[in-house]
Amino acid sequence: MTTTTAAYAGPPTARRRVGIAAVLRWEVAKLAAQARSRALVIGAALVPIAIVLIFNTQLPPKDTIYGRHIHTSGFAVPLFVLAFAHQWVLPLLAALVAGDIFANEDQHGTWKTILTRSVSRTQVFWAKTLTAVGFNLLVLVLLAASTITASLLVVGTQPLPGLSGQVIPADHALPLVVASWATAVAPVLGFTALAILLSVVTRNATIGVAAPVALGMIMQLASSLGGLDKARRLLLTTPFEAWHGLLTAPPFHAPITTGVIVSAGWLVVCLTVAYLYLRRRDITGG
Repeated sequence: MTTTTAAYAGPPTARRRVGIAAVLRWEVAKLAAQARSRALVIGAALVPIAIVLIFNTQLPPKDTIYGRHIHTSGFAVPLFVLAFAHQWVLPLLAALVAGDIFANEDQHGTWKTILTRSVSRTQVFWAKTLTAVGFNLLVLVLLAASTITASLLVVGTQPLPGLSGQVIPADHALPLVVASWATAVAPVLGFTALAILLSVVTRNATIGVAAPVALGMIMQLASSLGGLDKARRLLLTTPFEAWHGLLTAPPFHAPITTGVIVSAGWLVVCLTVAYLYLRRRDITGG
């Protein structure tokens, strides 16, 4: 009698899961391949140069903070641009990618393709979130660096008038201008999280991009109303104005600290709700 022995291969092994680093690389590659994202990066680097050149030939807008000083100090120009940009430009830049990065999968019907057994929803969520956050920080850094560099080259490095009437010498003015732009990081991340939440919940890229900008304008309108001082501190647009305290004598930093805490609160709440919604959402059912 002959005995046939078959090689025992052991129990079937589960498909190896892809690490979050690999998913992150995919998301970054997808974003880099989009013409819109490349245009935003190029625009953040070049548009401020054109803006500085245009303002240098115009009458100074005296009704805006630092507007009257844009021809007398190169350090005043980036502060003037920052004061203008926080009204709608920075919320828009924060939402252009973040408001579309999840809804884009719904638009093209690709959720079932990417959510294979080797990639979890958690990995996809954090990879997309980190991609949007990293991109928005890159755009903000380019915007600030281009604005500051162009302003100093075109206008000059004259001393900067402080908000309390003091004169800030050039060697102190540059760090203060850089720090002023750095205060925009926290609210930009807050608007990024808000756009991600709207992108996940509405599954509509238009809403994900436009709604944060509209909400930002509503917050600014509400902050201008009297009798809402305590509520104003909780608005996501208020931290954009925290840099004013850096240019006074003596400086005060409490608004910056409060702005970071408020922005972190918006970030945590929006991302938590978006993550839980995506985890519980029926994607395989259509």
